[in-house]
Amino acid sequence: MKTAARYLLIALGLILFLTVTGAFYVVQETEQVLITQFGEPVGAPTTSAGLKMKVPFIQEVNRLEKRVLEWDGPSAEMPTRDKLYINVDAFGRWQIKDPLQFFLRLKDERRGQSRLDDILGSEMRNTIARHDLVEVVRTTSRKAAVDPTLQGTVGSAGLAPIRLGRVVLENEVFEAAKGKLAEFGIELLDVRFKRINYNAAVATKIFERMMSERRQIADRFRSEGAGEAAKILGQKERDLRQIESEAYRQTQVLQGKADAEATAIYATAFNSSPQAREFYEFLRAMETYKTSFSKDTTAVLTTDSGLLRFLKTGTPGAAPVPAPAANPAPAAPAPAKVSPPPPAPAPAPVSTTPPAPLEPPK
Repeated sequence: MKTAARYLLIALGLILFLTVTGAFYVVQETEQVLITQFGEPVGAPTTSAGLKMKVPFIQEVNRLEKRVLEWDGPSAEMPTRDKLYINVDAFGRWQIKDPLQFFLRLKDERRGQSRLDDILGSEMRNTIARHDLVEVVRTTSRKAAVDPTLQGTVGSAGLAPIRLGRVVLENEVFEAAKGKLAEFGIELLDVRFKRINYNAAVATKIFERMMSERRQIADRFRSEGAGEAAKILGQKERDLRQIESEAYRQTQVLQGKADAEATAIYATAFNSSPQAREFYEFLRAMETYKTSFSKDTTAVLTTDSGLLRFLKTGTPGAAPVPAPAANPAPAAPAPAKVSPPPPAPAPAPVSTTPPAPLEPPK
């Protein structure tokens, strides 16, 4: 009994000693372990999780990630084949596939990240330098939709076709870097372009060119609008002149009809009797005197002029009054004698033809 207790105490002491001296270590599910002795790897890497054991004091545990790691490369400026400088920002995924080789070549993840920066950055620069910018940006040769109103303007021809595209370029970088990283025990899983921007100096020129194209389109729209405005104004002027012409024509027609009716009424009224006709002639003569003669008018007329008819007679149809003789000699009173009344003047012949149309008095 005492011997068994002694052995148990010895075992417990040994376990306590090994624990205190670091002979036991735990491997997590997310890591892999490489044991080194005096800085040199000893044995195969441990990739399975659990409680493991090593020689204390002389052996050291080196833990490496077993999970997929992220690589987020720095943004770098690089030229394309068409001499355009762009800033490329990329990212990738990688994993430590051979812990022993990785440890011998790089030691830790920090140096692994640095090696990824060098190799992937170099391969991206070489790949982009062999292709045009459109190959780096676009993925397919789809036909871009163009606004019908922009047909014939700058950029309305659509996008330039591509031969490879961005995905193919990413695969080129992946295949070129994969073999080089395998020498370091690294398995490259994926590489993608995250962001592609113009260089600051180039971006200013690009923006100026874009603004110039927009101005050209705006000028084209303005010129088309001015042309449409001129067309509308011209049509308005034509319509206005046509309306005014039609209105003037209708006015003249109505005025002519009114004048004809007025003339017919005057002719009917003044041809109803000889007295009416004579009165009409008198009125026209008075209007003629009023419009032709003024206070200082001097007219030379013959004695048989029609204008002197009413000036000589005074009233229509009245016989002229003879002027009294100068200094008449006294005559002897004659015996009163009743003479028969003078015969009545013969009536004026009635014209059977209607007079010419007369203008209404003004």
